[in-house]
Amino acid sequence: MSGDAAISVQALEKSYKDVSVLTGVDFDVARGSIFALLGSNGAGKTTVVRILSTLLKADAGTAVVDGFDVAAKPADVRAAISLTGQFAAVDEILSGRENLVLIARLRHQKGPRRIADELLARFSLTEAGDRKVGTYSGGMRRRLDIAMSLIGDPSVIFLDEPTTGLDPQARVEVWDAVKELAGKGTTVLLTTQYLEEAEQLADRIAILHQGRIIVNGTLTELKGMLPPAKVEYVEKQPSLEDVFFAIVGERTDSNTEATS
Repeated sequence: MSGDAAISVQALEKSYKDVSVLTGVDFDVARGSIFALLGSNGAGKTTVVRILSTLLKADAGTAVVDGFDVAAKPADVRAAISLTGQFAAVDEILSGRENLVLIARLRHQKGPRRIADELLARFSLTEAGDRKVGTYSGGMRRRLDIAMSLIGDPSVIFLDEPTTGLDPQARVEVWDAVKELAGKGTTVLLTTQYLEEAEQLADRIAILHQGRIIVNGTLTELKGMLPPAKVEYVEKQPSLEDVFFAIVGERTDSNTEATS
């Protein structure tokens, strides 16, 4: 394991009955970085996350998170991490503030209301804090979900396809939140099937295919694997994303936005 690695995975294997999902996965994640695990549906991304977060046992190989062996010291690993799954795990009946206070109390944190207020401010949810989460937009729910996962100051956070089902504007809101996490020193392992998401967020990108990591590097390194592009002068046409944000505005007031 590299001395500056927050996560180290070596020769990880996992099968479900007769189906091999992971057949020897290896990668390291540097502390304070964003690492994107890219792959199609069924590639094994969620299986990797479940093993690293102690929810699933590997058949072979080793995994170390924040200095703790996942198989030998699962309790220490769970104390050091947080996991946000593919769907926001928030209580829609409670307000945003009540969700945060509840988690803070469950994790035996001192000053749960102070923690809730700080996280609401950090994720631009203060004005919506006393509203029921059932009235929140998709992006607001996801930001609240990520805020909840930060209670207890985990050093490593796993985000398993965090923008699945979100509209383009909500995806940008989540991307901003993830960038802020890494900016404050949190190590982020992000799984996604969206190429643009990995390109926007990740310091390093690994592609998981047929049970193995087939490439692992920075975006520049990955682009360098292709032949040099031919220089052609063509008229640049606006992308659909350009059109979308030009029509609706680059940002809306996420604190007052509600689900229609």
